[in-house]
Amino acid sequence: MNSKTITILNLYSNDMNIYGDSGNVLCIKRRLQWSGYEPRVIEYNQGDKFPMDVDIIIGGGGQDSGQEKIKADLIKIGPKLKKLADDGVSILMICGLYQLFGKFFKTSDGEIIEGIGLLDIETFGKSERLIGNIVTHSEQFGDIIGYENHSGQTYLGHKVQVFGRVRIGAGNNTSDISEGARYKNVIGSYMHGSLLPKNPAVADYLIEQAVKRKYNDYIVKGLDNTYAEMARKIAAKRPR
Repeated sequence: MNSKTITILNLYSNDMNIYGDSGNVLCIKRRLQWSGYEPRVIEYNQGDKFPMDVDIIIGGGGQDSGQEKIKADLIKIGPKLKKLADDGVSILMICGLYQLFGKFFKTSDGEIIEGIGLLDIETFGKSERLIGNIVTHSEQFGDIIGYENHSGQTYLGHKVQVFGRVRIGAGNNTSDISEGARYKNVIGSYMHGSLLPKNPAVADYLIEQAVKRKYNDYIVKGLDNTYAEMARKIAAKRPR
């Protein structure tokens, strides 16, 4: 272990952490350790002092009650999150926090939940729930495998790029084949599972950007992804 520390911020771990999303933090932590870096994990929940000295930010999904609990605090820290994103911090937001990183979430009852506008996306609650195993494809990451469970349908604006194109499943909505969104080193996605353990290429991308930003170098180590590849093959064959 060298002295190079990478700080991971686990955003709203108390209320936005369902469907195995905490596994994303664990995956980043372990892969940093295996590559010789020292991970430091900070938990942030509403009311805490927000730390700006972070390298990777991970956030998950939550039920409607969870979104209600954190929405006011998220708006409060939104400018700080935008500053970090524009400075190149690696960020992964899943499902509920993916939605709230956008402009707004309009519920099926017509209520508008304001987002922080970090991502150029808009989300609308629908009666149909999009649920099941999902496989998307990215030119950079190859096949991305996960599990989706959401009634909100998200539409991308011109200031973001698509994370992946759906091969199996629904993705952002029922109108196109997009899944997730990207802005600088920010990735938003509906894919639970958790996402990163089955998609080490995405995990290593977030790590590489964080290390390069902080230390201006990155030593690539050939990590053993045997078990991840086995999990990917099994997950990709599961029925929708």
